Amino acid sequence: MAYQNELTKGEAIARKAGDLALKIREGNFGIEVKSDESPVTTADRECEKLIVEELQRAFPDDGLLGEEGALRESSNGRKWIIDPIDGTRDFIRGTRAWSVLIGLEENNEIVAGFAYFPSTGELYSAARGEGAYWDGARMQASSISLKREALLCCNGLSYMHRYPFANELVAWLAEFWTVRSMGGCLDAMLVASGRADAWIEAQAKPWDLAPLKIIAQEAGCVTFDFEGKDTIYGGNYVICVPALAEEIRRFVGKREEA
Repeated sequence: MAYQNELTKGEAIARKAGDLALKIREGNFGIEVKSDESPVTTADRECEKLIVEELQRAFPDDGLLGEEGALRESSNGRKWIIDPIDGTRDFIRGTRAWSVLIGLEENNEIVAGFAYFPSTGELYSAARGEGAYWDGARMQASSISLKREALLCCNGLSYMHRYPFANELVAWLAEFWTVRSMGGCLDAMLVASGRADAWIEAQAKPWDLAPLKIIAQEAGCVTFDFEGKDTIYGGNYVICVPALAEEIRRFVGKREEA
């Protein structure tokens, strides 16, 4: 199996970091506010430190990019992209919608990734060409083909006003079977596992998206940013079943009239 070593070691590292986060959360986890007004805790920093140390030990030639500052150039075209706690606000408030995200980029393509939810013990993983897995069981996107039958997950509502489609958003959402907003990484995995049909995220960084992209694609989903590009570097994102891709791409890609 391709990337078997990466899958085995990456899973172990994600679980180890998750255990550390849970342990830190039992005490004082020191909330601070970063320059972009997002919160950061002791757990974010300590977990990234652990992940970086473990990855460097296992894959010494690979590069690194982490939300909390990890940065190392690659000497072999490979880079691990890390979000030690995706959903820090959920971590702070005690919901279960936060996860440890680790993705592997190789020659500018995401080829493997993990989304581990410490509060529930659920692990989602994938490698290119090998399928997507939820706690070891193969998972697949849903076969929903109509918007009126689809469960849409919509995140980053407080950022939606930035986009040309903002004034039409509520009416457009009403055309779906139902709409949920439970947390970026969680909602993305709901789509990948067939429990939801589309996920729209208005504000996202590469470390928020790297593993979600490969997991969703290997489960049969389509991924793109609001400009229709298949990139994790566009600042926003869509994951959906293939049948809904054209409709969603058209809506989020709306431009201001000249």
